[in-house]
Amino acid sequence: MKTLLLVDGSSYLYRAFHAMPDLRNKQNEPTGAIQGVLNMLRRLHKDYPADYSACVFDAKGKTFRDDIYPEYKANRASMPDDLRLQIEPLHTAIQAMGWPLIVEDGVEADDVIGALAKQAEREGMRVIISTGDKDISQLVNEHITVVNTMRDAFRKTDEVLDPAGVEAKFGVPPSLMVDYLILIGDSSDNVPGVEKVGPKTAVKWLTQYGSLENIIAHADQITGVVGENLRKALPWLPTARELITIRCDVGIQESLEDLAPRPQDREKLIELFDRFEFKTLRRELDLAVPAAQAPLPAMAAQPAGTSADLFAAAGVTTRQFETILDEASLQRWLDKISSAALVCFDTETTSLDPLTAKLVGMSFSIKAGEAAYLPLTHDYPGAPDQLPFAATLARIKPLLENPAIKKVGQNLKYDKHVLANHGIALNGIAHDTLLQSYVLESHRTHGMDDLAMRHLGVQTITYEQVAGKGAKQVSFSQVALEQASEYAAEDADVTLQLHENLYPQVAEDAKLEFVYRQIEMPVLDILFTIERNGVLIDNDMLNRQSHEIGQKLMALEQQAYELAGQPFNLGSPKQLQEILFGKLGIKPLKKTPSGTPSTDEDVLQELALDYPLPKVLLEYRGLAKLKSTYTDKLPRMINPTTGRVHTSYSQAVAVTGRLSSSDPNLQNIPVRTAEGRRIREAFVAPAGGHIVSADYSQIELRIMAHLSQDDGLLTAFAAGEDIHRATAAEIFGVERDAVSSEQRRYAKVINFGLIYGMSAFGLAQNLGIERQAAQNYIERYFTRYPGVRDYMQNTRERAKAQGYVETFFGRRLWVPEINSPNGMRRAGAERAAINAPMQGTAADLIKLAMIAVQGWLESEKLATKLIMQVHDELVLEVPDNELALVKEKLPQLMQDVAKLDVPLLAEVGVGSNWEAAH
Repeated sequence: MKTLLLVDGSSYLYRAFHAMPDLRNKQNEPTGAIQGVLNMLRRLHKDYPADYSACVFDAKGKTFRDDIYPEYKANRASMPDDLRLQIEPLHTAIQAMGWPLIVEDGVEADDVIGALAKQAEREGMRVIISTGDKDISQLVNEHITVVNTMRDAFRKTDEVLDPAGVEAKFGVPPSLMVDYLILIGDSSDNVPGVEKVGPKTAVKWLTQYGSLENIIAHADQITGVVGENLRKALPWLPTARELITIRCDVGIQESLEDLAPRPQDREKLIELFDRFEFKTLRRELDLAVPAAQAPLPAMAAQPAGTSADLFAAAGVTTRQFETILDEASLQRWLDKISSAALVCFDTETTSLDPLTAKLVGMSFSIKAGEAAYLPLTHDYPGAPDQLPFAATLARIKPLLENPAIKKVGQNLKYDKHVLANHGIALNGIAHDTLLQSYVLESHRTHGMDDLAMRHLGVQTITYEQVAGKGAKQVSFSQVALEQASEYAAEDADVTLQLHENLYPQVAEDAKLEFVYRQIEMPVLDILFTIERNGVLIDNDMLNRQSHEIGQKLMALEQQAYELAGQPFNLGSPKQLQEILFGKLGIKPLKKTPSGTPSTDEDVLQELALDYPLPKVLLEYRGLAKLKSTYTDKLPRMINPTTGRVHTSYSQAVAVTGRLSSSDPNLQNIPVRTAEGRRIREAFVAPAGGHIVSADYSQIELRIMAHLSQDDGLLTAFAAGEDIHRATAAEIFGVERDAVSSEQRRYAKVINFGLIYGMSAFGLAQNLGIERQAAQNYIERYFTRYPGVRDYMQNTRERAKAQGYVETFFGRRLWVPEINSPNGMRRAGAERAAINAPMQGTAADLIKLAMIAVQGWLESEKLATKLIMQVHDELVLEVPDNELALVKEKLPQLMQDVAKLDVPLLAEVGVGSNWEAAH
């Protein structure tokens, strides 16, 4: 019996667009939906071999259903631009792959599928329809089957709907699906059903009465609200039937013979795959036989989307994953590692906390498809014997510590910590795929699973799939060795393949290569050192502060009760809404997504200008957060072994290149309040030492002067003038020595506000002045500093053209929403584009400063330690006998890391604690 395979292309298109990450090529063209659909089509031809096939899409414009019911699909949002841009190239790719593609004007894809399915059925064929649309289930019978394509990393989990499958899923046989859909309606197509009738009621009625016709005949006997709703809906039901029933009698141009497989257009596929940077598809095409010799199914030798694809695409026919359980296997791998040009290395551990995690095992890979997992401490009942832990580590240690043996991994800073916990110093780190991805596309996610899907088209085995998730997740030491080995070996192998994919993209651009090699890779080692150093915390001081804040919170709570006229829960948005907008009668300023009046911080800030209670609430919230996040929590974070707090720095989070810290987050300690500044007093120097703080002065304004090449700014900085005083003199038309403190304050807000893209409205709010006055200040600023205005305009245009802007050093700062049809998003992206080169250049400078300072400390063999990096500031712990030298050398090192057209200025402070050093 011959088989016809029909694919609902429109269903696949929308699914792929929403399921795939925001993939783009170097020209910033969206590619995710194209890649997703092509992968699904390739797998279908593998899993469901067919004599005839077609991919069917909806055509533009109206159909007969719009004439019947003008509101048909009226609730659907307009197609996103990023999706619309992918339709034409997708159609071209589908046809080039050998798929017959059908788009019938005035006819929906469902009707085309129905007509072809019934035609094939009449000719004695088996029909398979691939879709995620439940409406198609009405076509199912003994000859027609629907498959809804899903998968996970271990097994295919397609949902197959034959007649029994339809009844099991929906509760009614296919012959009653139209009746069922009429009753419940179809919200996606804006087809109303019977009000308050859901699937359970529909199944109940159809089971009782046998059909919609009999339900209508007995409508008077159905009681309650649903009965009344049914009777109200009776005039509508015939129209609903016309809308929901798939028309299998529509006239279409294609015959079944037109749907035979066609040869691939190899040249067109090469052109498309190169344009959209589908590297896995391109490699598979190179490995396949010439298109003239093979119809489409030959290209689908491997199902796309599984880890097996990676090896097929690399020309590897088998996956040689090994579990090292004996001395001979270990020695064989040690020999391979010793002679390899590059080794991919990964650890499996007991914890995500880098300073406490212990080894469970480690994996290695030296070429595609060949990897090994060395288990060390799997201890579940029945676990096989493993090599002795201490002796095995002693044999591996020389290789891991040998700088001549080059290593690559994903986030190797973590693995370096884990090995350090066991007395091993990981050397020879040559590459890190996390940082390669970050340098290439900082605006995206950089986890290995995401990278494998994005760059290799591969769905990897996830940690949750082997260890479980949530409360049921087990330690990796409890994972069965067979699964653990497959997972761990795959991690090493996929990471190696990612390096082979990502690094050439970095290396082909000299600026990106500089950012990766000269900034990010050296910073990896320095952050490891800073994290291991940690910082001393005065536990007693924090406990006292916590108690004092607690007393203030109690007083503020009582004050809030008095202002509200009753006690209430200050942390309850619902009770706060009732007090502010009910009892006190304050007019709400905005609503939450659920429609209730908002009590967020922005609302309270605005209300605090006129009402005392919101002001008290804001102070309460600020102190409560300070207490829970820092004064209560920091003492609990002191490492019992080192007696210090060890933050964790992430290199690959902020789009601008800035570092972010967590556990604790040192960058969010508030410094505008006395209580916030007191927290920094608890970061102390040990006996016989001091805290030294060094930061760049007005760094982003200096970078603006350099990037904009504005004569006024360059001159002011070159002369060492107070830039805010100079700006005030220009804007207010007075001599520099006549500038008042208020005028200087205005100029400072304008200077910093404009580099963050502040509008006249924002400036007016910030300064508490009229919007027109703020606009006048901005216009005067740009008149005096025309280079800044030109820089901003040129930057917007450059971002729109290429999708990114660059720092002074060439770091790419992507702005994905720069061409968004949404005005607010586009405006936000424009502001980000203007500011990103300044923030990003500042981030590069402080990283280069870290490299210079740490290099100097090591070369001079000083006892001084880098202990924190926060924003534009380096914090060091300095023994008293080195203090004079560090104070002299530190600003010089920081100022000499780059030569801009304005001088860099680093200022140094010294104190017994972090706050005193400012």
